[in-house]
Amino acid sequence: MSAGISVGAGLSTHVLDTARGRPAAGISIQLHAVEEGGQRRLLNTAMTNQDGRTDAPLIERGTLTIGTYELTFHVAAYFEGLAGVSQPPFLDVVALRFTVADTAAHYHVPLLVSPWSYSTYRGS
Repeated sequence: MSAGISVGAGLSTHVLDTARGRPAAGISIQLHAVEEGGQRRLLNTAMTNQDGRTDAPLIERGTLTIGTYELTFHVAAYFEGLAGVSQPPFLDVVALRFTVADTAAHYHVPLLVSPWSYSTYRGS
């Protein structure tokens, strides 16, 4: 983990460009809480730094609550203008919806992305 990101109960993310084998800098991220009925409430916004991480956790240690969340990664701007990438890029916005069940655990939700595909996992 980079400096400024707490270890423990909270939420963090990072983005890796798997096609180029490096962190993806400059990707805009939004974090929403998903309420009953599917309504989304904006909790935080961030931009990935040179290490592909946010400068601070998206949810600070001790304030994570049980519920459903959605991370939205705006990847098209990152891939625009890169050699070998169709224009406009195939992927525009990647939305990851997940549920927090254990507020004592840290949730790390990375995005592994290429111009044509993505995957995620729950990290630590």
